[in-house]
Order: sequence, then structure tokens, then C-alpha cells
Amino acid sequence: MSGPEIRAEPLTAEAFAPFGDVLEAAGAPDRIINAGLCGRFHDRARLDFGPDGRAAISLFDAEPRTLPHTCDLLERHPLGSQAFLPMTGHPFLVIVAPDDGGTPGAPRAFLTAPYQGINFLRNTWHGVLTPLHAPGLFAVVDREGPGTNLEEHVLEKPCVVVAA
Repeated sequence: MSGPEIRAEPLTAEAFAPFGDVLEAAGAPDRIINAGLCGRFHDRARLDFGPDGRAAISLFDAEPRTLPHTCDLLERHPLGSQAFLPMTGHPFLVIVAPDDGGTPGAPRAFLTAPYQGINFLRNTWHGVLTPLHAPGLFAVVDREGPGTNLEEHVLEKPCVVVAA
């Protein structure tokens, strides 16, 4: 049984704000550093590792997918945020959903521009890492520490994400 068809919309900071942060070097840098040779786009993510967690940086190498893409699993991290920073210039697919009483609500899909990353806020329902091109190599900044920081929800009716 198939669920709704979702059109992937372009990733913008305004549209993505309820779910997290768009990480990109857009506009003028906040600061010029390193003797004037480097623009710093400062403090672009609301990182959250809870009172007993710490930041961990990992590398993920995910298999690329294609559109249309069937999404049947969403997950969230109740103890901390999770940032995905692509290590290539290829766009990737981001699927999110608001919380609806402890389960995912209606999903939305975003297609990143080249060199955009994202940071999911704590407790944000989201699809798994979904690169659209090889290699699917990402730096991931998330929480390390005690407690269970992963909840998964299998969608009764998977959604199908199509291009805009």
C-alpha cells in the first residue's frame, strides 16, 4: 500500500527552520579572519548534545538513491541534534516530518543545492541519509553519550518523493 506522493522542494533556510538549520556559505561572511584571507560564516547550526552528551564527528558513506524515491522509515534523535555535511558538491534528498503525538506527521522533502548541509534539531523526524550521486560521503556531527538516541518509525503507507 502506497502513501502520498511528495514533491521535493528546494532547500531554503525559511522552509526548513521548523526542522533544523541549512548549513551553507551564503551571503557575506560574518567575520574576516586569518589576516584577511578567510571568510568565516559563524555559528550556523543550533547544535544540541544535551547535558550529558558530547559532540562526535563521524564519516558516513551512503549508497546513492534515485528519484522517485520510496521512503518507508523515519527516525529521530531525542537526545541531540544531527548535522550532515556533504563532502562532495552533489545535492542530496532530505525528508522530514513534524511530530504528531509521538509519531511522524505529514512528511516533506527538500532537495539541497550543491554544497548545502543540514542540521536536524533534536527530536526531528527525518528520513535516512539519501544521497542522489556517488560517492555518498558525509561528515556527520551528532551526539555521543549515555542513553538511547535513536527512535525509528516504519511508515504504514510509504511516501514516494518525486522531483519538483
